[in-house]
Amino acid sequence: MDLMEGIYSRRSVRSYTHEEPTRDQVLEIVKAGSWAPSGLNNQPWRFVIVRSAEIRQQLAALTRYRHIIGGAPVAIAVFCDRTVMYNDVKDHQAMGACLQNMLLAAHGLGLGAVWLGEILKSAAEVGRLLQVSSEMELMAVLAIGYPADTGQRSIRKDAEELVLAEF
Repeated sequence: MDLMEGIYSRRSVRSYTHEEPTRDQVLEIVKAGSWAPSGLNNQPWRFVIVRSAEIRQQLAALTRYRHIIGGAPVAIAVFCDRTVMYNDVKDHQAMGACLQNMLLAAHGLGLGAVWLGEILKSAAEVGRLLQVSSEMELMAVLAIGYPADTGQRSIRKDAEELVLAEF
């Protein structure tokens, strides 16, 4: 898939078939996330892959979007390792780039994914459930699977409407 086509055609996918992505596909998504730029190349991202239906259901119970996580064959919790951070803003920006890379990688592999942020209200509970150190700051949970609906459409404002000035 052409890069620009991938960027423009990617959509947030919230419902999935029962077909499970392979371990290699999931690791490719993680790898894509790990190739995001980070200040000083500190690579603050850490991942917990959740395939277990039981753990996914417990994770799903921590968000009002439980049907999305519960219906996805795979969830990936994405954390920022606070022990390697050097600047909150730059490191959090890097985490956004990591998440976008992961979404694009899923799309490029024929999978669908959605970035769930509402679960951040339950970050401490997510950390305990997934048995990660308190130094790991939850950034998002990605729900991943084969899209049940591939006809999603979206619109965006024209780029010229968004430009404040040109010098």
